[in-house]
Amino acid sequence: MKIKDIYIELCVEDNFIGIGSTRKVYKYNDMVIKRFLHPIGYKQGINEQYMYDFLEKESLAEHVAKVTYLDEQILIQPYFKPLPLENGCSYELDLIHDSRLTDDLKHAIHLIDSKLDGFDFLDSGNYGLNDKGNLILIDYGMTKQLYENEWVPLAESGILPQIFYNECVICGLKKELIMYGDWDSDYRCVQCGKE
Repeated sequence: MKIKDIYIELCVEDNFIGIGSTRKVYKYNDMVIKRFLHPIGYKQGINEQYMYDFLEKESLAEHVAKVTYLDEQILIQPYFKPLPLENGCSYELDLIHDSRLTDDLKHAIHLIDSKLDGFDFLDSGNYGLNDKGNLILIDYGMTKQLYENEWVPLAESGILPQIFYNECVICGLKKELIMYGDWDSDYRCVQCGKE
């Protein structure tokens, strides 16, 4: 059995920890498996590999999650403890004053933004915590160009989901819901069965 097949077999509901518009995330032991739901997810994986390699040459790679395996279906990275949600949602980080954000990570974010077209550095859901309590960028493969040219048109047409804060009709909790366009009337959260 190939290593990829072993990883894919680990992508089961008991290991599920999160979902976005293009990737579904599973945790097994000390690793994260990002399974691509859409070709844009794979492009994000390629970008993460490229950005990690770039930061490694700048001696800044320890501040982002390393890509340890990548193919057309999955990406493997080390697991970092997620930041706690606020009211069931991710939130905007203060990239200037957050004490968990090291100067080296700020520099890495600046390079990803200015040299590699990086995007979406304020969302707390894109970070984890290392064993020292410092922020580690764990989801960093979306670029401005990929977002504007590919993601936005698909999201606006309802092909890729967007995240909205609303009440789940099953559990009754107000939280982030994945919605497929304005006509999507399925107001269930992921935990209550919506993908």
